Amino acid sequence: MIHAPSANLNPMKPINIFSSIPQNLQTEVFEDILRSHSVRIERILSQGQTSPGTGWYDQDEHEWVMVLEGSASLEFEDGSRCDLSAGDYLNIPAHTKHKVIWTDPDRVTIWLAVFYPSSAELS
Repeated sequence: MIHAPSANLNPMKPINIFSSIPQNLQTEVFEDILRSHSVRIERILSQGQTSPGTGWYDQDEHEWVMVLEGSASLEFEDGSRCDLSAGDYLNIPAHTKHKVIWTDPDRVTIWLAVFYPSSAELS
């Protein structure tokens, strides 16, 4: 798992979310696109990676996630499963335990994740 800072130092210069994709993804890549005190937007690149074998993501903030390209499957602590493909999105409330159980091993899955405070209203 690699955490990389955003390469856009000039906020008025556009960067394409589909650019700068490594040819060989040995590990999953997490890149901050925007970070402030109340929101974090992240691009995640996966190719066959899954969450660690033990444990669950149990985050203090809500997570809105969209698959822009590729496909993936999430599992929740209650045993439910959610398959995502390009264009699908999901809002995961804070402290909803979940993990990635599959990402497409044959092509890159590009995720857009928005993390926002659990104090924010969900509608």
